[in-house]
Amino acid sequence: MRDYLLTLCVTAAVTYLLTGPVRKFAIATGAMPEIRARDVHREPTPRLGGIAMFFGLCAGLLVASHLANLSSVFELSNEPRALLSGAALIWLIGVLDDKFELDALIKLGAQMISAGVMVMQGLTILWLPIPGVGTVALTQWQGTLLTVALVVLTINAVNFVDGLDGLAAGMVCIAAAAFFLYAYRIWYGYTIEAAAPATLFAAILMGMCLGFLPHNMHPARIFMGDSGSMLIGLILAASAISITGQVDPDALKIFEGSTRQATHAALPVFIPLVLPLTIIAIPMADLILAIVRRTWNGQSPFAADRGHLHHRLLEIGHSHSRAVLIMYFWSALIAFGTLAYSVHSASMWIVLVVVALSALGLVLLLLPRFTPRAPHWAESFVPPRYRRRRVRAEEPVPAAAEAAEEGADEAAEERVPVAAGAAGVSGVNGATAIGHRSRFTDRRKAGTPS
Repeated sequence: MRDYLLTLCVTAAVTYLLTGPVRKFAIATGAMPEIRARDVHREPTPRLGGIAMFFGLCAGLLVASHLANLSSVFELSNEPRALLSGAALIWLIGVLDDKFELDALIKLGAQMISAGVMVMQGLTILWLPIPGVGTVALTQWQGTLLTVALVVLTINAVNFVDGLDGLAAGMVCIAAAAFFLYAYRIWYGYTIEAAAPATLFAAILMGMCLGFLPHNMHPARIFMGDSGSMLIGLILAASAISITGQVDPDALKIFEGSTRQATHAALPVFIPLVLPLTIIAIPMADLILAIVRRTWNGQSPFAADRGHLHHRLLEIGHSHSRAVLIMYFWSALIAFGTLAYSVHSASMWIVLVVVALSALGLVLLLLPRFTPRAPHWAESFVPPRYRRRRVRAEEPVPAAAEAAEEGADEAAEERVPVAAGAAGVSGVNGATAIGHRSRFTDRRKAGTPS
């Protein structure tokens, strides 16, 4: 465990220290696209945060290869090299997309090629464990197709959810933490060396996200861009593929006894194995809903819109930070709830706790719909948003102030987003992006011109 923690800390430190210079590099190269209609930020923000995350990945793998307890992962398995090869390719495509805005089909092809590169080097699904049936061996073509599909789905699920400051990095970090605990339990508890690569990948992924989050929390000073979102999505998929297709279920000794006993014993163990995407259930649900919504409206599945889950949270009245925390809450509930059930499936307390937390999550989700108002005697003890509004007839609004307010509203409606580096305003945008960022964000409804 100490070696894994050391690898995590080194990865986080390298990612954190490199994000600042990468931000300056992104500003210097003009990797600050104009604000789009679906964006929620109000000023051009540099991308290319994936550069720092990729070098954090390289540092983590380099340190792990020199540790006594983890060096055997590189000697007995080719999976770390396969991961690095696929990650380098998808990261390079992401960097080009952050700078030049590549076509969606080009990125989709690059994702499939990256998955194919990992398959060619041994990182693929060899068999699937099915409760009540046993281990089902897959042919080479079946394993390749399943691996490519899993990589593409995971990458796009993470990419789709990357719409708010700190959202994608935090949700992937939560998923990686749950997956790390599960993989470490199989590696250490069952002494199965085949689970060591997945445990290492999850630890490095946590370090990448933790190192980048301080720069990406609201208000974000840099975005990870597609170079970061596709990278962490690929690593998360590689972890799931490694432990699903490489770990022999017979080594877990769960098929002993009667068929009913074996099925009952195998079910909690196979939940994270057969359904590894449960740890990113929220991004995957967002991906499926986006495809259905766009296809139903006659649009391309790759067309961008403002119908994602985080956009809907903003529309019903949640603030930026609260929407991110709610998404964190549901991701942690699903990931760690599945992990707890896989360990102690016979405990009814786990089900009751998950149900209670789900009810709490629904209350938090619908909180803006029910804005409580404190009684008059308690208004001095609660925040202003919970106080009753009073309209005093004896204090009319001055005509001059009303006219000034109307003029300000008209001016706000006429303003349009300005591209980074536009002629005549490059100095203002450049100073805003490089210097201090105001923490008092615009309170207007997301999607209106700033």
